[in-house]
Amino acid sequence: MVALSFVTVGELQFWAAKRKWGAKKLADLSTRLRSTVIVPYDLAICETYGSLKAKLEVSGKVVADNDLWIAACAIRHSIPLVTNNRVHFAKIPDLVLISEAPIAAEIKSQAGLSEIPGFDPI
Repeated sequence: MVALSFVTVGELQFWAAKRKWGAKKLADLSTRLRSTVIVPYDLAICETYGSLKAKLEVSGKVVADNDLWIAACAIRHSIPLVTNNRVHFAKIPDLVLISEAPIAAEIKSQAGLSEIPGFDPI
């Protein structure tokens, strides 16, 4: 089963709007998203985010907020994060990171997400 953070789904929606996807592509995205688990926000994710951001700040490391929210979702639910953008997540403590292109391709294929160009399941 593929799990996507609420942030990732928001980024997908932004991407679709920015590229002015038509009704057919938007309906296809909606159908594909229904076959995934969307990890919602909750207080524990907010606490995880705050703790991570504080740890990173103390160590002088900077991670983009959306990437940190995505990582907080994964850490809070003990889900490994699969990405082809290892550099975005490598600094985050306590994150189990999988960054193997074949694994990402397999996940995209199983979820029927392969046809979305450049989609990176997170």
